[in-house]
Amino acid sequence: MKNMWNILVENDRKTIIALTIVIVSLVVLLSYIPGYDGELPIWIKTLPLLNAILNSFTFLFLLFALFAILKKNVLLHQRFIYAAFTTTALFLISYVTYHFLAESTTFGGTGIIANIYYFILITHIILAALIVPLALSSFFSGYKRETERHRKWVRWTMPLWLYVSLTGVLVYIFISPYY
Repeated sequence: MKNMWNILVENDRKTIIALTIVIVSLVVLLSYIPGYDGELPIWIKTLPLLNAILNSFTFLFLLFALFAILKKNVLLHQRFIYAAFTTTALFLISYVTYHFLAESTTFGGTGIIANIYYFILITHIILAALIVPLALSSFFSGYKRETERHRKWVRWTMPLWLYVSLTGVLVYIFISPYY
């Protein structure tokens, strides 16, 4: 009998579609759930900082993965990609937990800073939704050693994922004074 991982890999397109729908829907639904009214416990208040730290690690792991593959070190590249997926998964858990329990923090800046912030935020949100199927497609094609397919996916995935992870940190920096 095949294990669950083999089934997911063999049916990668269905897995990618299903995971994308679940993840994006969950994040969108969170914006419609009212947050907790009372004083939040300290562990919840620290989740945005944890999210920024996890995004920072994702960014670094992706950079290291890129450098490793440019040096033709496939094994090191794979390890950094696994690390990036791990920190991204942990980020997603933390993000969902925070936004399920707390209201979103609004940006209080004005003028040019507000314009810069909203540009970063809007592009971050759109590309974060897009990165889910791109990253999964890149991952599965690499895992299955479909080199040409993998290269086609990562030409888009790597720069966009780097952008999303970096702008996630920038969004936190912009709104951190308002927590």
